Amino acid sequence: MIEFRFPLPSCNIDGRHNGIYNNEEMGYPCMLTTLDSRLGQMIDRLRLSIIDDRRLVFIDGRVLMCSKNWIRDHVHEMKGFCHWEYDMTSFLNYILDTQRDDGCYYELIKQLDDYHWQYVNEDCRIIFPEDNLALVRLEIEADIEYLVVEGAMDCYRVTGDIDWLKKYLPRLEKGIEYITSSPKRWDEAHGLVKRALTIDTWDFAYREPGTNRRISDGMPMGIMHGDNSGVYQAMNQLAYFNRLLGNTEKAVEWEKRAEQIRTAMFRYLWNGKFFIHTLYLGDGIDDKESERLSLSNTYDMNRGVTNAEQSRSIIEEYMARRKTTQAFAEWFSIDPPYEPSFLMGNGQSYAPGKYVNGAISPFTAGELALAAFNNGYEAYGWDIIKRFEEMTERDGTIYFLYSPHDGTRQGGGPSAWGAAALLNAIDCGLAGIVNTGVSYDSIAFSPRFPVTEYDELRYITGYELTHATVDVRYIRTDRGMRYQIKSPARTVNAHILLPHGKQATAVKIDENDCGFTVSQIGDSVYADFSVTAAPCLNIEVLF
Repeated sequence: MIEFRFPLPSCNIDGRHNGIYNNEEMGYPCMLTTLDSRLGQMIDRLRLSIIDDRRLVFIDGRVLMCSKNWIRDHVHEMKGFCHWEYDMTSFLNYILDTQRDDGCYYELIKQLDDYHWQYVNEDCRIIFPEDNLALVRLEIEADIEYLVVEGAMDCYRVTGDIDWLKKYLPRLEKGIEYITSSPKRWDEAHGLVKRALTIDTWDFAYREPGTNRRISDGMPMGIMHGDNSGVYQAMNQLAYFNRLLGNTEKAVEWEKRAEQIRTAMFRYLWNGKFFIHTLYLGDGIDDKESERLSLSNTYDMNRGVTNAEQSRSIIEEYMARRKTTQAFAEWFSIDPPYEPSFLMGNGQSYAPGKYVNGAISPFTAGELALAAFNNGYEAYGWDIIKRFEEMTERDGTIYFLYSPHDGTRQGGGPSAWGAAALLNAIDCGLAGIVNTGVSYDSIAFSPRFPVTEYDELRYITGYELTHATVDVRYIRTDRGMRYQIKSPARTVNAHILLPHGKQATAVKIDENDCGFTVSQIGDSVYADFSVTAAPCLNIEVLF
C-alpha cells in the first residue's frame, strides 16, 4: 500500500512552517497540507466571514438565528454555515410559518425606522410594534420561493428530520405553486417566471426609485433565466422529497413540470452559448440582452439545468471574456454593463462597473469554480480558487463586490455570500465530497487534488450538529494515488480524477482489487467505481 509520509497536522515539515499557530485553521471544513498553509488559511478566512454574519432576531416571541436577516442571504450562506451551525431551522421555519394564504413568503426582518416596510403595500408587510420590527416581502423579488425550497433541502441533508419535512412539505409546494401561477409572477405565454426589469436577481428596477419595490400595473417586465433555473431545481427537490415520503405520482408530476421549465428556458433564453440576461415582455432597456452575460449563468449550471456540453459552453464563454475584458477578472455581476448607466427613479443610477452593474463578484467566482470542477475544467476551477487565495491574502478577508479595474472593495451586501460560494466550491468541487444522503451516510466522492501543487494533504469536512465527520488523507506518488476516507458513509460512489497524462492500471480497496470503469469529460479522465464503505476506507488508484 502507498504510505503516507507525514503526520498532519504538523507545525513544521522539512524545515517549512506548516499550519497556523494553535491550528486556527481547523474546523469544518479545513485543509492541511505538507507544502504550506495557504489554502488552509483561505478557508479559515472564508469561514470567519460567514460566522461574522450570524445574529439573533427577537420577533413575535420567537428567537431566530439568521445569517443576515434576509432569507435570501441566509440560504446562500447556508452553503457554508451548514457545516458548523447548531440552529439550522429557526429562521426558515419562521418564513414558512408566516406564509401568506396565496403561497407567497415574506423575506426579511428590519427595524421600523429602516423603512423597508414603506417600500411595499400592506399585503407585503407585517408590523410588530412591540419589537420595533417589520416582516417584509419586497414584492419585486422573484427568487424567494425557490430559495426556501433550497434551504429546506440543505436542512434535510444535515438533519434527516422526516417529521419536520412532512410538516413543511405542503408549504414548500404551495410556494412554488404561487410563483408559477400568480399573474404578477408567471408568464403563461412562455411558461416561465417573470420579474420587473432588474439586474439579474437584484431588487431594484429600471426607472423605478429605490423606495419602490412593488410590482405595479404597467411596469415593464421580463423573463430572467436565474429565476427559472431556481424554480427548476426547486421542482426537482420537491420531487425528491415526495419520493422519499412515498408520494411517487406527485414526484413524477414535479419532475415533468421541471422539464417543462427547462425546455422553455432553452427555447426562449439560450443563445447557443449561454443564457441571455432578460427576455423583454414589452418595452426594454437596450438591444444588448442577447450578449449580456449575467451572474445567474453560473447558478444555472450548478442547479442542473445544463448538461455537460452546455455547461462547458458557458464556462468557455467566461474563459473567452477573461482574455478580452479590461476588468481584472471575469467573475462579472453582468457583462456588458448598462451604458451610460442603469437608471433608476429620482435620478438614481449605477454607472458601469458600480455595484451589480458590472462589478466583480465572488459569488460568481465560487459558482463558476464549482461548475468548472464538475465539467472537465478542473485546472480552471483551481485557478479561480488560487486567484481568490491571493486576494484574501492581500486584503485579509473577502468582500461583497470588487471594482473591475483595480480590484478595490465595493460594499452593498454581505461578503459571506461569496465566501460561502467559494467554500462550497472547495468542499464539493475541489475536495469533491458531496453528501448525497443524510449526514454523509452516502457520499459522492470526486476529488480533484491532482490539479493542485499539493501531493500530500488532509481534508476534513462534516456537520457539527450531527457529529458527522468525513476525514480524507491523500497522497500522490509516481506509482499512483491513495485516498483514505474515514466517514459515516455506507456507500461511496467514486469518480477519481487522474493526473494529466496518467492511466489507471488498477484500483484497490483495502489492498483488494476493485473493478472500475473509465470516463472522460473534455481532456479530464476519471476512474469510476462504487463501494460499500467501512468506517475507514483505503482507495488506491495505480498508474
